[in-house]
Amino acid sequence: MRLRNIALAVAGIALLAACEQKKTKEEVKDEPQKPLISYVDPFIGTGGHGHTFPGATTPMGMIQVSPVNGLSHWDWCSGYHYSDSLVVGFGHLSLSGTGIGDLNDILLMPATKAYDLSTLKYGRKEQYPVNAQEFRDMVPYKSLYSHKNEKASPGYYEVYLETPKVNVELTAAQRYGVHRYTFEKGAEQSVILNLGYAINWDSPTKTSIKEYKGTQSTTSIITGERFSTGWAKNQKVYYAIQFSKPIDKAVIQKNKGEETSAQFFFKEEDSDTLLVKVAVSSVSEQSAIENLEISTPIDFDKTRLSAEAQWEDALSRIVVGTPVDSLKTIFYTALYHTQIAPVTFSDKDGQFRLENDKIAKGNYTAYSTLSLWDTFRAEHPLLNLIRPQEVSGIINSMLAYYEVHKVLPVWTLYGNETDTMTGYHSVAVIAEAYLKGIRGFDAEKAYEAMKATMIQDKRGLKAYKQYGYIPYNAVDESVTITLEYAYDDWCVAQMAKALGKAEDADFFLKRSKAYTYLFDKETGFMRGKSAEGKWRTPFDPKRSDHRQGTDYTEGNAWQHSWFVPHDVEGLIALFGSKEAFTAHLEKLFTESSEITGDNTSPDISGLIGQYAHGNEPSHHIAYMFNIAGQPKRTQYWVDRILQTQYNTTPNGLSGNEDCGQMSAWYVWSAMGLYPMNPASTEYEFGRPLFDKVTIKLPNGKTFTITAKNVSKENKYIKSVSLDGNPYKEWHISHETILKGGELTFEMTNK
Repeated sequence: MRLRNIALAVAGIALLAACEQKKTKEEVKDEPQKPLISYVDPFIGTGGHGHTFPGATTPMGMIQVSPVNGLSHWDWCSGYHYSDSLVVGFGHLSLSGTGIGDLNDILLMPATKAYDLSTLKYGRKEQYPVNAQEFRDMVPYKSLYSHKNEKASPGYYEVYLETPKVNVELTAAQRYGVHRYTFEKGAEQSVILNLGYAINWDSPTKTSIKEYKGTQSTTSIITGERFSTGWAKNQKVYYAIQFSKPIDKAVIQKNKGEETSAQFFFKEEDSDTLLVKVAVSSVSEQSAIENLEISTPIDFDKTRLSAEAQWEDALSRIVVGTPVDSLKTIFYTALYHTQIAPVTFSDKDGQFRLENDKIAKGNYTAYSTLSLWDTFRAEHPLLNLIRPQEVSGIINSMLAYYEVHKVLPVWTLYGNETDTMTGYHSVAVIAEAYLKGIRGFDAEKAYEAMKATMIQDKRGLKAYKQYGYIPYNAVDESVTITLEYAYDDWCVAQMAKALGKAEDADFFLKRSKAYTYLFDKETGFMRGKSAEGKWRTPFDPKRSDHRQGTDYTEGNAWQHSWFVPHDVEGLIALFGSKEAFTAHLEKLFTESSEITGDNTSPDISGLIGQYAHGNEPSHHIAYMFNIAGQPKRTQYWVDRILQTQYNTTPNGLSGNEDCGQMSAWYVWSAMGLYPMNPASTEYEFGRPLFDKVTIKLPNGKTFTITAKNVSKENKYIKSVSLDGNPYKEWHISHETILKGGELTFEMTNK
């Protein structure tokens, strides 16, 4: 089912304002149940600053086959942006919603005439963004397309290319993608493979194209490699491509150079359709061939049906009941986005490449694309609830990456450590998983990695250990880094306690109070402090300086001063009273939205006052009212965020999707829960949107959340019961949810 036309019709309308779509509960009850994938619109987030891609993938799959517009601009980080109307090809590795662009490797494009590829010369990353436009301008085979002739759904993408007059369909299995090109009758059939084209930070260093001479298939197969450096410094992609027809002629340019391109020609024969199957590997061409499964005939429709079945299963783990279709569209698209990354990185035989070029192998599926600064907040807590088996694989992958640098990952891309963003939140992810009962990894080894990571000297930790905080004249973004290390320390302490390491637990618990050094009671903000103990002046809590000469990461004092999720009571005590704390927290949402400074961060978006929902540091803040005894303020502001920051249009996300975190906030909050402090194993109550939510737990049990009398107006919780008994807390534990049962909210407009 195509939802884009609905999306365009309601552009700019807040999600709860779609009253014309609302049906009575009796009408909904009598309707046949539609497949959940029919509610997903992959175009949501492809506009604005969402940075998502519309192409085909499977849940946490290795392949993301998607259209590439070919521009090196920030809003094209995934390779695609809804505002565009030109395409240069279809890549097989795509990033979902990040703030840095890379990948789009192994670029294929159907064509109906021969092109001179020897003239193609691409600028290097050091020229970005000056020549970003002219890179695409020199591509002779690029094509116009229209959104009217474009479709996307989980596991499937289709577009009609106007220049060659070819219809393109894409689908994916876990480790390979399948293309179906339908040419006009009598047209010359060819496919261009461009290994030199690169966007944003990426630059090819070595590429090659070879013909595979194996005896396992009667169709044409080519293999090769594309090595590059960029955000991932040592990215090595090996590929295998299988065509459904024999190659009649091949024209290869600059073979084994850094910008290899080729055009393959096929006879029309009796078919105007050409199928192409593409697999990749980080290990070798032979591994890519094995991932290709060449003994299995290329079957586009069967692959698509399998992908759709996998997505239906993934989405059915949480079933929501509401008479408002637009809410289902937003919810299931969000749930879809939360299960794209992390992505499979190991081959069928379990092997994967480490950054130092050693080949690792384990009895688990390895994962990469670990956007941990973002995803530790709500994405990983969601995976712990609905995909715990994959979580153990993620942690085992982290431990494998740890062996290279002897510190846990910060942001892993294609097996490479990018050191992007602040903190070491792999520590938080491991602690949370273990405390929520997830095993399948060596807990002692994991703990030693956590401890070693937090006692080494890199990335500001030396100053952190020396002063108890990070001075602003020692490291940029000192306030944010201090607060995040304090949280990571608290997570190590909880893991140490769980493993019976009392001395370590006490040590890291004391260090987790580091936030107290930076709190200025006179202003109510966390402020930069020098090594001599002096505040940085002048001070403007609205000022943002993007990544340089700043105390805050991608934000300002208003947005970052609240990152004490592990000790909200301690933060309240610094304010002097719950009343003072609540008054300042309320002001965050009602202050003017002006951001001052000459180099403000583009990541500050989705503003409600100074609250910036478009970037992750704000995501837990609305739930802090609960701890101060003001749950009604949590309910009020969560409702405001749900109404204003998400909709059913391509601009439906207020900031970067960041590998599932922006969507995970919605999934949790729409259910009425949120992991304000993920490693605490507790979920705060907020503002449920749905009449009923059924969570199908991996242990076979179900947990149901019912919101009686819920509506746009009835956003406040009047009472709570658990399994029919009155419930007086404003949070619930992970352990309680795993037991199954029913949580009931009685909703009211007061």
